[in-house]
Amino acid sequence: MKKAIGILAVILAVMLMGCENDATVARANLERSEQNFELSRRVVFYNGINGEYILTIEGRLAIIVDGDGDLVVTVKTDNGEFLKHYLGLSDNVTYFSEQLEAADVSTSHYRVIFKPSVIIPDIDLR
Repeated sequence: MKKAIGILAVILAVMLMGCENDATVARANLERSEQNFELSRRVVFYNGINGEYILTIEGRLAIIVDGDGDLVVTVKTDNGEFLKHYLGLSDNVTYFSEQLEAADVSTSHYRVIFKPSVIIPDIDLR
């Protein structure tokens, strides 16, 4: 009996995971596209006290907040190289990010990316 209840609970949990709304699925797919440098974005850092822009970055970029609370912007250049920018956020410095072009993403299926090249690390010998 306990086994049947356990199986039923697993089936119910899987069914509930499939009950995401369209916006949730689209947002997850857009975030996945952003993190793979597929979308053109602009991020602007803004000083709320004097009303001036501190920094503007445009291009194919990914944004994360690291463990220290700093904003990390990684940019993929046109020649396939990468740049990494850090900005410490404070009570008077904020940012906003906008997507500069529309993206065709699914609202009914999550996007899954498998990169077998990540399994094998690059090893540098010194």
